[in-house]
Amino acid sequence: MTRKLSVILSLVLVCVFAVSSAAYAADKVTVRWWHIFTEESQKAVCQKFADDYMAANPDVTIEMTVMENEAFKTKLTTVMQGGNPPDIIHSWGGGVLNDYAKAGLLRDITADLDKDGWRDLYGAGALETYGAGGKNYGIPNDMGMIGFWYNTELFEKAGIKAVPTTWSEFLADVQLLKDSGTIPIAVAGQDKWPAMYYWTYLASRIGGKAAFDAAYDRTGSFADPTFVEAGYKLKELIDMEPFQDGFLGSIYNDEGGLVGNGKAAMELMGQWAPTVQADNSVDKKGLGDKLGWFPFPAVEGGAGSVADAMGGGGGFIVGKDAPDEAIDFLKFINTAEAQATMAKAGMVIPCAKGAEVGLTDPFKLQIKAAVDNAPYFQLYYDQFLPSATAQVINDSIQGLFAGTMTPEEVAQAIEDSAAEELG
Repeated sequence: MTRKLSVILSLVLVCVFAVSSAAYAADKVTVRWWHIFTEESQKAVCQKFADDYMAANPDVTIEMTVMENEAFKTKLTTVMQGGNPPDIIHSWGGGVLNDYAKAGLLRDITADLDKDGWRDLYGAGALETYGAGGKNYGIPNDMGMIGFWYNTELFEKAGIKAVPTTWSEFLADVQLLKDSGTIPIAVAGQDKWPAMYYWTYLASRIGGKAAFDAAYDRTGSFADPTFVEAGYKLKELIDMEPFQDGFLGSIYNDEGGLVGNGKAAMELMGQWAPTVQADNSVDKKGLGDKLGWFPFPAVEGGAGSVADAMGGGGGFIVGKDAPDEAIDFLKFINTAEAQATMAKAGMVIPCAKGAEVGLTDPFKLQIKAAVDNAPYFQLYYDQFLPSATAQVINDSIQGLFAGTMTPEEVAQAIEDSAAEELG
């Protein structure tokens, strides 16, 4: 009897242990985080975030996958097509996010953002680029803005007393720069996307958010007067011949080099411009203290505001099967303190209010303030819209710069593609 009792007790203990182990295993959660911060010091920042979170939450494992930009896009496309998205995913927002949301591949975090003031950390315009259909599927953590980078010395030489705030003032300053013997604007016509910025901004300044939203949701059209007028406003500039000789054959490094070497007075470009200017300058220093920045001017009578911004950056979206712990970790790595840490490491122009303490560069501080205060933030058209339409936009606007397409033809070509791609 003793031996039988001993065996029975042993079996009971084994069963209890097995059940306990299974229950413990069920309580363990793995959060899969995919990002593109491949530089070693930046990877270390991400690893510390994960380690700190796991130390405070021992039942959670943060599983990081780090890939270079293009490899990331390829791998993500594959797993998304398989219906098994990671939990926290690097994203640029816009059209790709919309496609994933429509396919049911993302988790709606609208209610989570509305708790405990999380939503209030971000400017409404920047946050909107990580939403679709009135719902939020992610958050921004890096957001820049396209603006004019200019040579203060060349502006002074041309007699320009203050940066332009309207399109008419801008055109007048372009003429002053020409008259002073300076190339007013450098542009990479061969690469197309730098030219696209002009038309996109003019459309935003003329029609505001309402014009783009109507064209996108198909209650309106990209052939509407706003977009045709954008072409005519741009043609006013093109007809002044303000660009460098051979600009249609220039690539972006050529553009950056012309400004960085003091050969051209300005370029319309993103927050990365000073680095590219320096890298392509003879002394590898760029303009130094002769560099300035101003936002794209307002168009007189337009519905858009000079405070509206066009640009982009990065952030994170949430996979459809992400556990609640993934939302908690997403909040953890996107507090003002965490984003300030990322800013200090050169990883982001942070979106969280208060995270600007991590920035020391005055231009990045200026851009962050502009993004935070933008009533309307428009993601690059060639990022927001389907890739086929984005290509038509870039090709058609290059045609306008080359004089081979009229403003009406540009707008209609974009509309024809949008009608096919957006339905």
